[in-house]
Amino acid sequence: MKTSIFILAFLLFSTIGFSQETESKYDETLAKSLHADEYGMKKYVFCLLKSGSNTTASKEETKKLFEGHMENIGKLVKEGKLAVAGPFMKNDRNYRGIYIFNVETIEEAKALVATDPAIKANLLEAELTPWYSTAALQETVKIHDKIAKTKM
Repeated sequence: MKTSIFILAFLLFSTIGFSQETESKYDETLAKSLHADEYGMKKYVFCLLKSGSNTTASKEETKKLFEGHMENIGKLVKEGKLAVAGPFMKNDRNYRGIYIFNVETIEEAKALVATDPAIKANLLEAELTPWYSTAALQETVKIHDKIAKTKM
């Protein structure tokens, strides 16, 4: 009997503690600034970057195109159009990286993809799909700047 009372008390206090930890601290101003819906979510466009059809580019040309690719990423981040970007590690699927565009439509994302020199030169190919995720994702770049010791 004492054991079951102890277990019941433990579960009650654990539940109370958990509910306090998960209590919402809704910030309406922040939610509006990030264009969050009632769930704290918003639309994005997910872009899967794959190896493109251009396999004849020289090392020098490829290097120059990827320098432009990186510059373009920086430009899109500054414009607030790119929430996340990054390469995949070596894999057997020809997946090269991702972009998560801070736009709502495929058409908007296509216009942004068209600004990437590596995609224009067919070194990379972009596959786009609508995506729904936390509106807080847009804050990632600001946080990254605070934790990156060396800039890319």
